[in-house]
Amino acid sequence: MPPRADTQPPAAASAPASPGRVRRFTRVETWVHRLTAALMGVCVATAACLYIPAFAELVGRRELVTTLHEWAGVALPVPVLAGLVSRSLRANLGHLNRWGPHDRVWLRAALRRDRRRGSRPAGKFNAGQKTYAAWIAGATLVMLGTGVLMWFTHLTPLRWRTSATFVHDWLALTIGVVLAGHIGMALGDPEARRGLRSGLVSREWAEREHPLWRP
Repeated sequence: MPPRADTQPPAAASAPASPGRVRRFTRVETWVHRLTAALMGVCVATAACLYIPAFAELVGRRELVTTLHEWAGVALPVPVLAGLVSRSLRANLGHLNRWGPHDRVWLRAALRRDRRRGSRPAGKFNAGQKTYAAWIAGATLVMLGTGVLMWFTHLTPLRWRTSATFVHDWLALTIGVVLAGHIGMALGDPEARRGLRSGLVSREWAEREHPLWRP
């Protein structure tokens, strides 16, 4: 049985696609991504100022940096939660959580660095994007939980806060590395970046990179 093709959710609130282009994201989805990226950027930048001595000396005002870091971290899930009112965003989250046999084929081809046409079957989101989305969502929840334990010191015993600090610091380093890889992949695919900015991608790109997606 062939893998189930992903379909594009309704996008009534968005302008129609121009000839030769297809709609990949609605305005709600593009803004959710922008706001989440901005908050994550604040978290990463302030964390660097808190933990890297050279940055800490350059910026100073540690109390202000700490406050920005804490509130940006607490606000990080808000864009996605607010965006859940959108049917299209909920549908895309369903695509991200739905795995099929073609995803295993994509992962095997990616590990072999096989870029031949047709070697990496993908629906609206490929297996790499699904893996990243699942990992960063889980990591964000862990960072939020450990951050709250570090922020409200009266909630838990010292041993718990020490463990939370250890997990928070090392996971933050891992997130930085993964985000760098994510940004690097985006820089290598101008059409994917255009899709996140405007919501539209070329039909040729969609057929080449996501052949199982039926917009």
